[in-house]
Amino acid sequence: MADAASGGPLTGVRVVELAGIGPGPFAAMLLADLGADVVRVDRPGGPGLYIDPRHDVTNRNKRSVRVDLKADGGAETVLDLVERADVLLEGYRPGVAERLGVGPGPCLGRNPRLVYGRMTGWGQDGPLAPAAGHDIGYIALTGALGLAGAADGPPYPPANLLGDYAGGSLYLVIGVLAALQHARATGTGQVVDAAIVDGTAHLTAMIHGMLAAGVWQDRRGGNLLDGGAPFYGVYATSDGGHMAVGALEPRFYAEFVRLLGIPEADAGRDDPAGWDRLRELIADRFRQRTRAEWREVFEGTDACVSPVLSLTEAPGHPHLAARGTFADDWGITQPAPAPRFSATPGSLRRPPAVPGAHTEEVARDWGVPRPEHPEHPERHEQKGTRP
Repeated sequence: MADAASGGPLTGVRVVELAGIGPGPFAAMLLADLGADVVRVDRPGGPGLYIDPRHDVTNRNKRSVRVDLKADGGAETVLDLVERADVLLEGYRPGVAERLGVGPGPCLGRNPRLVYGRMTGWGQDGPLAPAAGHDIGYIALTGALGLAGAADGPPYPPANLLGDYAGGSLYLVIGVLAALQHARATGTGQVVDAAIVDGTAHLTAMIHGMLAAGVWQDRRGGNLLDGGAPFYGVYATSDGGHMAVGALEPRFYAEFVRLLGIPEADAGRDDPAGWDRLRELIADRFRQRTRAEWREVFEGTDACVSPVLSLTEAPGHPHLAARGTFADDWGITQPAPAPRFSATPGSLRRPPAVPGAHTEEVARDWGVPRPEHPEHPERHEQKGTRP
């Protein structure tokens, strides 16, 4: 863990996060990990994520105040924070923030330098903008979901990593940081419309280029990177584990088949007509040993083969442990801040924020009026906070 005194490259940036679930909180966590002072505005009753808030890692490094935006004075309390902020993040359906009195109009009116980040699935406009949705639907519509899965089976969703977090959160953060740079250069803020469908579509740029060049087939399981090639896929081991193979380049492939024990005469890879036979040869070899045994064979070589680890196994892998890719703070094993900075490293400074725990602290530090009737959660749940 980084020293608590190192605040990260975004030290001094103030962020107001209007509480939600999924990609919005993750984006705010990333900004907080990098040193931003993120104040999460929680509503009475919570945002609807059914886990103990002390375990919600996406709320680490943040502080929380409770505000009822539907009550008299609720919007004004948020606008007081906005006046002192650099960034606001919200993930409501289009029009909701406006109805609550905290849309771009009043917020930018109060603070013209504000970067107003909006996180939605379908975007702020378009025929589907008012509709409900989730990651699986967003990535389905963009063609990304159709890339995953065997040729003779249905597509499978990669949890909600591809849409919510890669196509959503990360694009929101990129947009916010770009707009923040513009605001600091010009004094003018703006609205960032981060739609998961836009970001996920953007992620498929290389595939669209390959499709246009005629080197990608518009079907699942028939291409170099989607499991169609026998030297880029996943194989079962004798103990029910799996090994991931990515031996794309010829020299890496040569090392792969040598270590796997396939005779050179049988290891041809250039003729797709022979891929089915080659795939069975590879599968048969992997079925002869356990995952641990194959890991011993391949790890540290240029064969580009790795064991498929579970979420609980991954933190214990020697490489990830040596790099500190995961941390074990506040009784929670969790990914450490990323990416890494040589001069201003991010750090884990605060445990997941319990809703409403920092009302007085934020009022003092941000110089805003204290809400008249804030709700106070159990103070003991915030032990472990680092200054």
